Amino acid sequence: MDESEDCGHLYGYGDPATKRTRLQEIVDQRIKDVAEAKASRSAAELRELADAFFKENGQPQSFFECLNAGESSPWDLALAAEFKRASPSKGDINVDLDCAAQALEYSKVGASVLSVLTEPKWFKGSLHDLCEARLSTQRWAKDCGRSRPVCLRKDFLVDEYQVLEAIAHGADTALLMVSILPQTKLRALLACCREHGMEPLVEVVNTQELKVALAAGACIIGVNNRNLHTFELDKGRTAQLAKELSDLGVAYGPGARMKLLA
Repeated sequence: MDESEDCGHLYGYGDPATKRTRLQEIVDQRIKDVAEAKASRSAAELRELADAFFKENGQPQSFFECLNAGESSPWDLALAAEFKRASPSKGDINVDLDCAAQALEYSKVGASVLSVLTEPKWFKGSLHDLCEARLSTQRWAKDCGRSRPVCLRKDFLVDEYQVLEAIAHGADTALLMVSILPQTKLRALLACCREHGMEPLVEVVNTQELKVALAAGACIIGVNNRNLHTFELDKGRTAQLAKELSDLGVAYGPGARMKLLA
């Protein structure tokens, strides 16, 4: 695959006049963050941490089983709840919020998925938050005799090292954003997630990205109605992409291997 095919879907590719977006700034920073993290802790050490976590707390929970259970629930859906202290657009939201306590509140009202922001600079999250969400809800579920929610690492993943960080801190799944990943890197991250027992959530914002996700073999696709490069909001985007999936002959939803999330 040549560079134009690999990166052609990325915002501003091939147009040097395109102004850098905040999302691209965040990705640039995360690339630097990963390099620093690798310098302080090797991938081999992370794998050892992950093995120790699995031994004490169990393997990642199936995202598919979670979604299937939601589809057969009285709500007919799987509800995702998000933990976010701040954002680039809103600024501080609740910087002192306790992730473990909030995760329990979400779980008690029926959340099937806990989306935990782990980006530190703009969202003021951490891998510690992810771990706390997993451990607190796991204890609660055991005490109640219920299934715990799936824990999703929501961040700007650009390197397999971040997948290892996720599993070492209790993630069951992780977000992969087509809008920031060349096709080859998306496929590499998909493979890495599956190698470590996770099925990732692959996010798309338009038809071109949907086709990239399908070509990469994504099975759980999430539609973001907001383009994070331009902040343009299109409330009809999910319905549009759902129709396009159907037009392509791709079955999704209850009983299907493909899941489409809004």
